[in-house]
Amino acid sequence: MKMCKFNPKNDSRRIDPCFKNICAWIEEHTGYEIVASCCGHGKYPPSIVVVRGRVFREIFSDIEIEKPINVKPKFYKKDKKGVYYLPEVSAELK
Repeated sequence: MKMCKFNPKNDSRRIDPCFKNICAWIEEHTGYEIVASCCGHGKYPPSIVVVRGRVFREIFSDIEIEKPINVKPKFYKKDKKGVYYLPEVSAELK
């Protein structure tokens, strides 16, 4: 999968352009609701966080992410260059 180039001024885009088709397919065919996604921009692993019921899961790594379900959780952190990453997935790969 070709990653899109990191753009620090992404106009608060919710889905990276290179992920639009895969996110649409996931929501249409799996019953999952996508709550966060990032292609990783070649620096971090790609990630799509979905929720079903009360469980958040990153689908590429199959890692369950523990977050409170009753508030809008934040999944990604920003590194020094402004690139977002999912700490749970990045930690698994180290």
